[in-house]
Amino acid sequence: MVSRFVLSILPVLMLPALIGCSSETSAPPPPPLSDAALAAIKGNPDVGRTRLARAVDALFIDDDTRAVLVLQNGAIVAERYAPGYDAKTRFISWSMAKTITGVMIGQLVSDGRLRLDETAPVPAWQRSGDPRGEITLRHLLQMRSGLRHSEGAAPVYTSDEVRMLFLDGRDSMAAYAEAQPLEAEPGRKFEYSTASTIILADLAARALTESSDPALRRKAVLDYLQTRLLEPIGLTSMVPEFDAAGTLIGGSMIHATARDWAKFGEFMRHGGSVGGAQLVPRSWMDFMRHSSPRNPAYGAQIWLNHAPDRDSAAMFPRGVPASAFASRGHLGQYVAVSPEQGLTVVRLGKTPREDRPRLETRIGDLMALFPKI
Repeated sequence: MVSRFVLSILPVLMLPALIGCSSETSAPPPPPLSDAALAAIKGNPDVGRTRLARAVDALFIDDDTRAVLVLQNGAIVAERYAPGYDAKTRFISWSMAKTITGVMIGQLVSDGRLRLDETAPVPAWQRSGDPRGEITLRHLLQMRSGLRHSEGAAPVYTSDEVRMLFLDGRDSMAAYAEAQPLEAEPGRKFEYSTASTIILADLAARALTESSDPALRRKAVLDYLQTRLLEPIGLTSMVPEFDAAGTLIGGSMIHATARDWAKFGEFMRHGGSVGGAQLVPRSWMDFMRHSSPRNPAYGAQIWLNHAPDRDSAAMFPRGVPASAFASRGHLGQYVAVSPEQGLTVVRLGKTPREDRPRLETRIGDLMALFPKI
């Protein structure tokens, strides 16, 4: 039998081993939050100030984030900027601009100036026998026009959106985009294309003025945007760019403050209305949030929180409703909206493409803190 003495000292003998085991399995406490992280939180959000501060702080650690804004049920619960940026800084949209163009096209369709399922009225496509005459607005909006295009190609100067925006197409971007031949039957292939949105912007100008004068084209579109969208939403900082032909660079170059990008997100969260005024038909907003037939993760000029295929993850993979959607731009610009959570999240910065999955996980983790309403 084991003596009582051995039994009495056995726990003492095991103590070092138990301590070592505990130190190996226990996670270290999180580092203390900085003053900037804590100051970013406004009021007393339902999810807790510390939890939200840590989720926002995670976006500033190594992602070159420049602005984060979080709205819950229309109220700002977090707002933070990197040094050198503030609430008055205008940030470039990159491809977030596509969603604004998509909304404007919806207003023109509602006005009867454009038609969703008729041949897109591009003069160069109207010649007898030109197969591009089968392309519709729906095809362009859902990125399935079939036009030849290569986005994000390498080397960078061969990429079609770079050539169109900065090289041989820059003076008349729509002419460059509309001159491309078909590489697929219209409607059959998803091909993300900034050129498709430039064509939409050209069609908007054609619908609003018969003039080819660049100044008149620019004025017609800018006046329409201001009176029908920007002023009613209160987007006072928003500045759209136009090319030398007077075409809105509606696929990539609209500038606004983080707060105005958040206002636009709230407009989308409310189904295209502001203060009870429906600026674009709710049915159009539903259309924009409905998956393209050729890519479940894309709607009409907006990204959806759906997996594009069986082998890929959704945009925000953990704990965010499938009904969430986002305007998403080059280098990690996001206006992410989750109507089921009453949530709008703006993230602006400069994150390379290879780091985007990590960034989207962090944005999703922040969003997942908030319950459904």
